[in-house]
Amino acid sequence: MHKPTAAAGLAALAICESILLSLTDNGIIDAAEAKVILEDAATAHRGAVNLVTDDTPHAEAAALIEQIIDGGNAVRRR
Repeated sequence: MHKPTAAAGLAALAICESILLSLTDNGIIDAAEAKVILEDAATAHRGAVNLVTDDTPHAEAAALIEQIIDGGNAVRRR
């Protein structure tokens, strides 16, 4: 298997955003629950910052998730 790149993270983010959109579009969860899911993910990354020696990826991931919470998703802009 080859070395992972940033593309793997981008693909995962796009898939997760699409899943959250689908869940809300189909009434399985509401927008508030989608926001809670994103907040939980950001909190997990913020917590991981204290557990690793190179915290940059976790801090960047948390900041990116928080941008999605504040400004909408990459698939559908408000």
